[in-house]
Amino acid sequence: MSNKGWLNLESAGNLVPDTQFFEGDSAFKFLGLTRTQRLYGFVGCLIVGFALSLLGSILLFLGQLGSFAVLYTIGILVALAGTGFLLGFVTQIKLMFKPVRVIATVAFLASIALVFVGAFVIRNEVLCIVFVIVEYLAYTWYCLSYIPYARSAVLKVVGLG
Repeated sequence: MSNKGWLNLESAGNLVPDTQFFEGDSAFKFLGLTRTQRLYGFVGCLIVGFALSLLGSILLFLGQLGSFAVLYTIGILVALAGTGFLLGFVTQIKLMFKPVRVIATVAFLASIALVFVGAFVIRNEVLCIVFVIVEYLAYTWYCLSYIPYARSAVLKVVGLG
């Protein structure tokens, strides 16, 4: 079987520069991981994070509000930790708080905290769902800030631009 293909980053040689996917030093640099292994770590964290968030969401619909908040938040944090494989945590935090992303970042982080408030203080399932929706919208807006003209395109599609 050939080692050629879009996923085989090691055989790409100098065709895929380190800065294209890996802006800075990985938080896991001390492990000596290759680019491909770092990409697998990132994808693995995304999958585990999604699975935990999904499990938490199922528990929400079963009426276990506290378990939902904990599992859902752990899932989100595991998915975010995956960026440490690609960018490193310090670089990621610097990028999160650039002026173009700061509002989306603050809304995203605040909505994570508000999920806990909705679950443990207010104890309202509907409010938790609202905060989760706000969280996804903020995270989507944050992610779109990395793609040139993506925010403008989305605003035009929804009729706001």
